[in-house]
Amino acid sequence: MARTLTNTTVQVWAQFIRVEQELLDAVEAALKAAGLPPLVWYDALLELAREPSGRLRHRDLHPRMLLAKYNLSRVIDRMGAEGLVAREPIDDDARGAYIQITASGRRMVRRMWSVYGRVISENFASRLATSDIDDLGRVLDKLRPKRASTS
Repeated sequence: MARTLTNTTVQVWAQFIRVEQELLDAVEAALKAAGLPPLVWYDALLELAREPSGRLRHRDLHPRMLLAKYNLSRVIDRMGAEGLVAREPIDDDARGAYIQITASGRRMVRRMWSVYGRVISENFASRLATSDIDDLGRVLDKLRPKRASTS
């Protein structure tokens, strides 16, 4: 399905990138206005909270996150300083550690979601019909890069 790049294609690509950034900026602004940490903290805390044990190795947390995580170690350090996560040594790995969500971290996820969810509702869900959301999901699935087979 290779196509020649048209002006429209390039313009829609740019629009797609701009809309994504504008939506994320709206979330960040709402979190900041509520006196809450940045969205990348929510992203990390949510992935930890989803784990039955509430913990993951750094190397396992990193690929699960949705947002850019250029310096996840620094983010984890800052969350640790706020008491939202704790590092736990791994018995068979002297250099490794688990990142464990704390009770305060679980409370923070709930506080942040109240703001984040509202922004999703106001800036995304309320502007689209259910059929639009379904269509967008199908289109976005088509855009996912194909992964090489591991067989």
